[in-house]
Amino acid sequence: MSVNHPNKGKQPSLAQLRAFAAVAEHLHFRDAAAAIGMSQPALSGAVSALEEALGVQLLERTTRKVLLSPAGERLAVRAKAVLDAVGELMEEAEAVRAPFTGALRLGVIPTVAPYLLPTVLRLVHDRYPELDLQVHEEQTYSLLEGLAAGRLDLLLLAVPLGVPGVTELPLFDEDFVLVTPDDHWLGGRTDIPRDALRDLHLLLLDEGHCLRDQALDICREAGRTEGAAVTTTAAGLATLVQLVAGGLGVTLLPRTAVKVETGRNTSLVTGYFAEPAPSRRVAFAMRTGAARQAEFEELAEALRGALSSLPVRVLPADAE
Repeated sequence: MSVNHPNKGKQPSLAQLRAFAAVAEHLHFRDAAAAIGMSQPALSGAVSALEEALGVQLLERTTRKVLLSPAGERLAVRAKAVLDAVGELMEEAEAVRAPFTGALRLGVIPTVAPYLLPTVLRLVHDRYPELDLQVHEEQTYSLLEGLAAGRLDLLLLAVPLGVPGVTELPLFDEDFVLVTPDDHWLGGRTDIPRDALRDLHLLLLDEGHCLRDQALDICREAGRTEGAAVTTTAAGLATLVQLVAGGLGVTLLPRTAVKVETGRNTSLVTGYFAEPAPSRRVAFAMRTGAARQAEFEELAEALRGALSSLPVRVLPADAE
């Protein structure tokens, strides 16, 4: 025996699914409306219309908060899958229509953005004038979340990431250097041994920056103990070097950052490590199997060719 649904034949719209997915994520109508650029009454109406079309209650509304009903919990997963699939469809159509056109949402970590973006922007302007490059500067964990959710298309960050479903396109390796006050005993040296890091008063970035983790890894490799002094007081490299200039300690900088961050202050001195110097690798990262993979690979190759003016070691596309 079949049961006729009173709304059989009604199909939910993408706008209704987007509204419900936003509410399911934020559990707050105002925040959800702001996230998708919709007015709060329109969002509430879209969710109500979706409930009517599906014939189920998706939300439990109270005066204090919004909760997902049991049906809402299950269908929120389905709604996100549908929206992701539609996003992939649009991305595929855009890629087929014409490469290097439309929007490219590029995520960049803060310890790369100021030093590499001028080269990236110049390259895109000169070679891909129809590409609408939209830059988002965020920390690594946020960029990876954005890539997985489809909010970002391509990332520029330090690797390796070791994240399933993410493909890395290596660009270059760069050495770390030691930045010290001008009267420091290691200032200006070109043969600093790594084990010099064992007992230095080291200034690092705040938690969440991958450069902090890389610096700590270098220190551990040099034999630094967990109890050695590490002061975390800076949210960015510009502040970090000013603390060094004030005599509060020393820090590690990637070589691409040295000219920008130390060039304005004569009380800072740069020291270089003996070979092999500690280094980091910078790469593009994309979703594995992305519709625009060929486009991103071509962009990576073009960027490698534009890096000659930077103090880096450019890598081949098949670098391990």
